[in-house]
Amino acid sequence: MSKGMYVPKESQPKQGGTAGAKARDGEKGGKRKIVAQNKKARHDYAIIDTFEAGLVLMGTEVKSLREGRTSLTDGFVQIDRGEAWLHNAHIPEYHQGSWTNHSARRKRKLLLHREEIDKLEAKSQETGHTIVPLALYFKDGRAKAEIALARGKKEYDKRQTLREKQDRRESDRAIAAAKRRQRGV
Repeated sequence: MSKGMYVPKESQPKQGGTAGAKARDGEKGGKRKIVAQNKKARHDYAIIDTFEAGLVLMGTEVKSLREGRTSLTDGFVQIDRGEAWLHNAHIPEYHQGSWTNHSARRKRKLLLHREEIDKLEAKSQETGHTIVPLALYFKDGRAKAEIALARGKKEYDKRQTLREKQDRRESDRAIAAAKRRQRGV
């Protein structure tokens, strides 16, 4: 390319930015930085449907979330007067906060579309259904919560799930061992 020659913007090489990260991720909203997960929820409940909700947080809560010491183990979601609320999620006080600090287990408003709230409210009224938080994460700098409509598992369902997981792990080990033996011969 000679000096002073016009090059259309589309053909110029891209410099940094998040557009490449979004395309690499394969998902619409970009990369997720997971802060907390509720692994116990996937063990105790059969997940029916998942939703992504925004969180209404105070400044010290956001700073505390970025430190990553959050717990969702006792958390649950409740629909109250057409609004979704996250209860019992433990976001510890920000250690450098002053009198503006938040309380660790206060209820926090979830931001969802009206249709999603109506669907969750209708389904959660059915016997055995509940709404549980699965994860808290940052997506494009905004705090999000992954919540799920779930049905409680019976004790035998939990044992069956563990048995299937263990069988899958054993079969994967056997396949890997067979492949190692094949390469060695």
